[in-house]
Amino acid sequence: MAKQFSVNDILQFDQRYRATFINSLGGFKSLVLIGTINKKKQSNLAVFNSFFHLGASPPLFGFIIRPDSAERHTLDNILSVKEFTVNHVNESFYKQAHQTSARYPQDISEFDATSLTAEYKTNFAAPFVAESNIKIGARFERRVDIIENGTILIIASIISVSLPDDCILEDGYINLEKAGTITCSGLDSYHKTTRIARLSYAKPNLPLAETDEVFERADNTNNQIKQKNKEQ
Repeated sequence: MAKQFSVNDILQFDQRYRATFINSLGGFKSLVLIGTINKKKQSNLAVFNSFFHLGASPPLFGFIIRPDSAERHTLDNILSVKEFTVNHVNESFYKQAHQTSARYPQDISEFDATSLTAEYKTNFAAPFVAESNIKIGARFERRVDIIENGTILIIASIISVSLPDDCILEDGYINLEKAGTITCSGLDSYHKTTRIARLSYAKPNLPLAETDEVFERADNTNNQIKQKNKEQ
């Protein structure tokens, strides 16, 4: 039998219970590590589950930072340096990713505290996570203060992407399972994913078709051709 909760019921929950309940309610979320650096060259790494797509032309995304009631090193660094990185989390280091949520002082880098590797690339200030398979270089565009609950929306543009070549299908689709990307629910539950299917573009009065096999066959053929060319 289903339970029903009104907003008044929810507001009566214990604070931590309510936070866990509401955070779980949204379902599975993108799980990323955001790497930043300040002008003193002190690096910072923090896990976020609020990364979301905003548009492809130009390529934009957003993420949410909680109310600015305590030191927010990620926010301060982004506003100061304007560049930061977004790194997918793999199963091999999800516990280290979770540990970055601890409140370390500014002079302690989460890279050092969790034994993750800071990777610096030419002409880009902020550190990437070397262990990550999908890495995004980002530029700060705009801060939006959300008055309803004091959270902060950061809007950013994508300026570089790094990922394994064999994870990109012919039509541009990124195979996240092949890249090892995991997801999360709530504040502390981590999950591997299994894709059910990719479906064709929806149009009125046309049946849907599963597109997985078509693109994967084409991608496998292209990879075989590339391998033969290398061998020659």
